Amino acid sequence: MFYGKRGRFKKYEDLIGKNFAKLGLSPNQWTIVSLILGFAAFYSVMTMNFIEAAVIIIITAFLDVVDGCVARTTGKVSKKGAYLDTIIDRYVEFLIIFGLFFVPLQGLWLPFQAWLFIYLFGAMMTTYAKSAAKEKELIKDELKGGILERAERMMILFLGIVLAAFSIQLLVYIIALLAILSNLSAFQRINKVWKNKKS
Repeated sequence: MFYGKRGRFKKYEDLIGKNFAKLGLSPNQWTIVSLILGFAAFYSVMTMNFIEAAVIIIITAFLDVVDGCVARTTGKVSKKGAYLDTIIDRYVEFLIIFGLFFVPLQGLWLPFQAWLFIYLFGAMMTTYAKSAAKEKELIKDELKGGILERAERMMILFLGIVLAAFSIQLLVYIIALLAILSNLSAFQRINKVWKNKKS
């Protein structure tokens, strides 16, 4: 099923790769551009320009596709490039969350900043549960799964930022939801490793 979907979108990936490769930037340089936009998103969130922030986040997400397409089109796919892409993805997510610390919002049972810390910790632990399992040689294949991976977290965060433009308090509910689900995802991955018979 996965390969069927990938084949369906391959012509679009090739088109993106060919057109953006003409601009002369390498795949890694496109990745760095997404980091620069991450700082722009941080500023827009911090200053409560939520629609502007949402647009920047969409562009950043698109560039996350561009670097891979350019790499495949130009034959520059590499493990270091994939590693850089993964690291920059985490920085971009952090920058958006960090911007929210400057937004004055009422809490929901807990202060708003507490929910942000819990969300940030859950996002970190979801990733670390994977890398730690690999480091300790508890799994052979890459650990995936959980109710929220990075793509789903970013989609929900994007939704929260869009909603904040119309009702800022809705952002509190979205962040609280992300805080709970991101930590649940981390526990799901930890449990998956713990129950792995090969561990």
